[in-house]
Amino acid sequence: MALEAHKIALRATAKQRSWFAQQCGYARVAFNYGLSDFKDGLSKDEWRSARTLRQRFNAAKREKFDWCGACDQRASAYAFENLGDAIKRWKHGVNKFPKYKKRSHRQSYTIEGAKVKIENKHIRLPKIGKVHMFESLRFEGEIRQVTISRKAHRWFVSILVETGTPHTPRETRGLPVVGIDVGINSLATLDNGKQYPNPRPLKRYERKLKREQRKMSRKVFLSNNWYKQKRIVERIHYKIASIREDAHYKATTEIVKNASAIGIETLKITNMLKNQKLAKALSDSAIGGFLAKLKSKAEGLGIPVVEAPQFFASSKTCSRCGDKKEDLSLSERQYHCQSCGFTEDRDVNAAINLRTIVCGSHEM
Repeated sequence: MALEAHKIALRATAKQRSWFAQQCGYARVAFNYGLSDFKDGLSKDEWRSARTLRQRFNAAKREKFDWCGACDQRASAYAFENLGDAIKRWKHGVNKFPKYKKRSHRQSYTIEGAKVKIENKHIRLPKIGKVHMFESLRFEGEIRQVTISRKAHRWFVSILVETGTPHTPRETRGLPVVGIDVGINSLATLDNGKQYPNPRPLKRYERKLKREQRKMSRKVFLSNNWYKQKRIVERIHYKIASIREDAHYKATTEIVKNASAIGIETLKITNMLKNQKLAKALSDSAIGGFLAKLKSKAEGLGIPVVEAPQFFASSKTCSRCGDKKEDLSLSERQYHCQSCGFTEDRDVNAAINLRTIVCGSHEM
């Protein structure tokens, strides 16, 4: 079974946007009610399953939430599935105990795919009818699940499709092994010297963001003007995130299309963020997200990704003779080996060392 997901922006009307927000609120209320009911059961030494919590909610919702009759009941059903999954993860020690969802939390709700029909650039949803999409669905197959979500001022639909055809590894014969060094100045540097620029969108829009956030702080909290200004701030954050994701997707797509194997660093992003001088620049670069996208795309195409050992000094090691420097400051952008006289850009030198690790692992 092969599952493919496609996230598409919706061209929703004002009425449809209001409907989506109502369903998201209904899913949030159901989740919070079920969590309170579960905590009440724990206090009485009674373990209530997700199915039991849902049944208890359905029995009481008409009296406590008389407005929910007009809503799509599938929104609450999937809310209890999410709650059950969160409780299961907490029970096995994977996650912390579930928290209540706030009104300002990410707005989304899920419905089953059997109730949805897609025609070109239109999707027909239960109770609301036809909604325009900005593009048509890329995949063909059975629709398993549909999630409607909001990001800033835009609404999106994520469609999960069972294509029925398993992933087949892509033919990589003749393609080179690639070593990638990630950083702040350049998002990614390959062993052949090619660099992918880092847009640093937060740095570009930081002054504008500060100005709008300052205006928001002067508004009366939760007033109409405060909500209007909040939407302006959300749009700036959305623009920053979109610029960053666009650079990540374009770079990772080009890399995996031209590689037979990939060597990358093993980075502890949480430890790196403890450096106060680099924390903002690292967050703006979102290196962890870039590497996660790279691994996901490579896995889908059957391309092996080899991570270097955690303490492998790729930047300090000479890619020609293997000599290792004791110290290398961030200001030194050119690597010069004292043993063999080799000189190269420090990022390219690190990428060559990462490529060498991949070749060594394949020989073994």
